[in-house]
Amino acid sequence: MANMSALKDRLRTDLTASIKARDEIRSSTLRMVLTAITNAEVAGKAHRELTDDDILGVLSSESKKRREAATAFDDGGRAAMADKERAEAAVIADYLPEQLGADEVAAIVTAAVEQVGAAGEGMKAMGKVMGLVQPQVKGRADGAAVAAEVRRQLG
Repeated sequence: MANMSALKDRLRTDLTASIKARDEIRSSTLRMVLTAITNAEVAGKAHRELTDDDILGVLSSESKKRREAATAFDDGGRAAMADKERAEAAVIADYLPEQLGADEVAAIVTAAVEQVGAAGEGMKAMGKVMGLVQPQVKGRADGAAVAAEVRRQLG
């Protein structure tokens, strides 16, 4: 366990600090995130230490769950619950890389379409383009938004 992830260490340190500061939302969110990381480590046949990249993946999916839940609570007229989910998403966002804007995503997709030579191929080229774009935007953009942009450009 000597090669601990720096990100995981930071999450644990911040959890301790938030408990001491009696920051309920931050404490509970970091506990949930650390639990999700532990669950990912013990999933599968063998226990393994997650790398910072793996942890970013866990953080991204946790963030996505919060966004989707907030939308669902808004649709259901439960504003207080939606606000709680948004507050948790904001805590998680502190640990994710800077999110790409729509313009940046569009530029990356345009470059990928050119690189693959997919212009004019239509939706058949979606997989090739996504394969090139995903590693560049991992953890920095919502996958659904990226896919929508690829569809729009291949349209």
